[in-house]
Amino acid sequence: MVEIKKEGILLKKTTLGFENEGVLNPAIILDNGIIHLFYRAVGKGNYSSIGYCKLSDPLTVEQRFDEPVIFSQFDYEVHGIEDPRIVKIEDTFYLTYAAYDGVNALCAFAISKDLITWEKKGLMVPQITYREFNRLAGSRTTLNEKYQRYNEHEKIVEKKGIKVLLWDKNVVFFPRKINGKFFFLHRIKPDIQIVCVNNLQELTPEFWQNYLIHFNDNRVLCPKYEHEVSYLGGGCPPIETESGWLVIYHGVHDTLNGYVYTACASLLDLQNPQKEIARLPYPLFKPEEEWETKGEVNNVCFPTGTITINDTIYIYYQVERI
Repeated sequence: MVEIKKEGILLKKTTLGFENEGVLNPAIILDNGIIHLFYRAVGKGNYSSIGYCKLSDPLTVEQRFDEPVIFSQFDYEVHGIEDPRIVKIEDTFYLTYAAYDGVNALCAFAISKDLITWEKKGLMVPQITYREFNRLAGSRTTLNEKYQRYNEHEKIVEKKGIKVLLWDKNVVFFPRKINGKFFFLHRIKPDIQIVCVNNLQELTPEFWQNYLIHFNDNRVLCPKYEHEVSYLGGGCPPIETESGWLVIYHGVHDTLNGYVYTACASLLDLQNPQKEIARLPYPLFKPEEEWETKGEVNNVCFPTGTITINDTIYIYYQVERI
């Protein structure tokens, strides 16, 4: 068994307006000896932005900003910016997030050279309806019926005057280019898919149309064990090891008391991360403590970031709306 020690709650909500409803989904990065943590801050009305704090060590908050560092500016994110993940590729930081317009949740990204000034680059996933997805992805193979169950939105095609689109979340970049190419994971329920491009400008509607026609070839992790039988989703940026890319993700299974979110682990090939080498057949860790089992949504362990210090991996994860 893998040895896991739970250290407890690192960050709680405050009375500040932008985070007085909760703090969730921490993204974390160790750069030049400094630990930077970006988190989803939830204010009244369920409007989210990205807060920031600096850690003096993996378990101690040294500095915490009293206003968000990234906030809603465009129509596609008017209701909030959620679930950040962060990596540094070469000399640029890439922060991905779920942009929520009040109806649709789609992944977008921003870049920075200094972690202070951020340039938003817009949505990076397909902006299509479930019907369009089904036509493309089902053109060469029969789709798992779970795609319809999780993504058809009860056949609602418009809500609040906004077209209902296929949700595509949990975009997580690999922390370096592989053979000169960008790789990232994303999630259209119930599986985790993978994308490989020479540059991010390639992510056009035409690219996604071709990608979805070959959709079955782009699935990298699918539910396999009981603790992840309902669906999977991206978690932390992959960690490079001698044996392969260690991917810590979340797996979900349904119970009589609702969904249970657990942290899971798999290993992907270093040179060809579309190939899974191994997978932990049990949860890396699961909801056990009261602060994991009781919340606005119960039974949540949702990993979103890691740092490694002295051969110890510190995994930062969401419990529901602390």
